[in-house]
Amino acid sequence: MALPAQDERTVPAVVLQDLDREPLERSLAGMQTLIEQHGHVVVVCSKAVPRGVQQRLHTVRSLLESDRIAVFRPDLPPLGLAVLARQLRQLASCDLSPGVLASAGRLLTHYLHAGALLGSVAKLDRVPVDLKSHAKSWMPGSQFGVLAHPTPQLIRIAPGVTLPGPEFGTSMLVAQGQLQSDWVNATLAKSWNAQGLREVVLPAESTAWWGTAKLIEFCAYLPDLSVLYQLVTSVRQNSCHWCGIDVIGDRCVFCSAVPPTHEQPARAG
Repeated sequence: MALPAQDERTVPAVVLQDLDREPLERSLAGMQTLIEQHGHVVVVCSKAVPRGVQQRLHTVRSLLESDRIAVFRPDLPPLGLAVLARQLRQLASCDLSPGVLASAGRLLTHYLHAGALLGSVAKLDRVPVDLKSHAKSWMPGSQFGVLAHPTPQLIRIAPGVTLPGPEFGTSMLVAQGQLQSDWVNATLAKSWNAQGLREVVLPAESTAWWGTAKLIEFCAYLPDLSVLYQLVTSVRQNSCHWCGIDVIGDRCVFCSAVPPTHEQPARAG
């Protein structure tokens, strides 16, 4: 899920492979090395990974007793998550503090439009699918356009039918699975006014996430670093009352602390 760099400034990704299979000591040593090299680590993790990966991440963070590891698990399909990770890598080259960079992921998810063209929705359980669509998915040749984020929606592909897209200029990435169709490139990209379209390798988790190998995954996103930087820096920053790091939003992405509730003292009757 480490996409090629968007430009020469994009920070390289560190891929944490086989976390649920390698010895715990190796996971601890690898994370400790990253912290020593970079100061803080932001882990972008798909909700489609095995449960063992999630458990290992939290075990490593707990054993290292470190508030310098942020684990971010947004509810995005695999290609959308890969795009978000690359955007954070782009921003990592700017003068943003670790807390602001880590919490920027929550903000940037609102500007992603991610979905897929599917040959079947019979095993799709991450986007609401009605019984009628399930029945149609067994019909030979049926194809479905699915928007998973920001607002789930499912349509049956027909002439002139498309999905609601972004109301701002975006580029689009397309990842080809085992489905042959020009609907994404010819119809969807045109209706979304995509300013650029590039093809990438299908993420490894996409088949499991979408419930079929017959798919074409897509994601529309903001590619310009200056726009991303302006979005992030225009949001009010707060200092975590517990660890003191600057963040966007109320919850600290590193220590998970939230601002204390200020209760009004009771008045005597």
